Amino acid sequence: MVFYIGRRLAFALITVFAAVLISFLLVHAAPGSPGAVVLGPSGTPAEIAAKNHELGWDQPLVIQFFKYVGGLFRGDLGTSLIDGHSIAADMATRLPVTTAIALFATIFSGAFGIVLGVTAAVRQGWLSRLVNSGSAVMISLPAFWVGILLVYFFSIQLNLLPATGYVSFADDPLGWAKSLVLPVLTLTLGGAAIVARTACAGMQAALRQEHMRTLRALGTAPWRIRYIHALRLASLPVVSVLGIQFIALFGGSVIIETLFALPGIGQASQAAVSSHDFPALIAVVIAATVVVVIVNLLLDLAVAALDPKLRTA
Repeated sequence: MVFYIGRRLAFALITVFAAVLISFLLVHAAPGSPGAVVLGPSGTPAEIAAKNHELGWDQPLVIQFFKYVGGLFRGDLGTSLIDGHSIAADMATRLPVTTAIALFATIFSGAFGIVLGVTAAVRQGWLSRLVNSGSAVMISLPAFWVGILLVYFFSIQLNLLPATGYVSFADDPLGWAKSLVLPVLTLTLGGAAIVARTACAGMQAALRQEHMRTLRALGTAPWRIRYIHALRLASLPVVSVLGIQFIALFGGSVIIETLFALPGIGQASQAAVSSHDFPALIAVVIAATVVVVIVNLLLDLAVAALDPKLRTA
């Protein structure tokens, strides 16, 4: 197990380093320069060249890269070219927003999806057909369309929840919870449908295993067969789906954050791309990569704990 964890940690570090290197090279290969972004259209070629020299943009790429990596080890992500604010401080305020949305949506998707899927697999009949058909409909609905419907119902018609905006937990915990309900619910509906289908299929396959029939023949209690032995087997694909779902929600949060006006990573990436803010763009890529790598590492460890055979794979 120690060797397995060490190997996964090595892969994680290599992945983060590769993401930093590739994003750094792509930004430098793109047209434009920091001097042109800072000075704008009014900057002359001489002024732009002087600004690039001041920012170190004309130094060899190797020197620039190692300077940037050294800053990363110190927690320095650079400063924005647009307004000069600290990118690290900006990421520190935006990361919790996107993480909270993705995390809560994944948790609720897992809870509701597992209950529905396992119940449908155990009960069979019309309930299984209802869960499968209903989940197919929910998966096909675009998230932004679901979000608009929820805003119309809960915000406009019932006036129960805010339609847009974000409140910090430190300022108002209740307001923070209310500002997250609609975005999380929007993502939970589709996510729960995916988990329900996965849990139902996994549970049905597990109950058909040969050793399940052996347990029945030995007189093992039905609840123990279903909710301990079979559920353990069915949990492998469910855990994998939940991990992938969190990564997808975290990385693809632009639409939801734009729809609900949330100051998260997705909104920051959109702003960095549109304004050609190179340091902010690299920081967003690095932050997203680190989160994805950590989640993948935890997912590998969780799957290995559920299936010890994978540790030697």
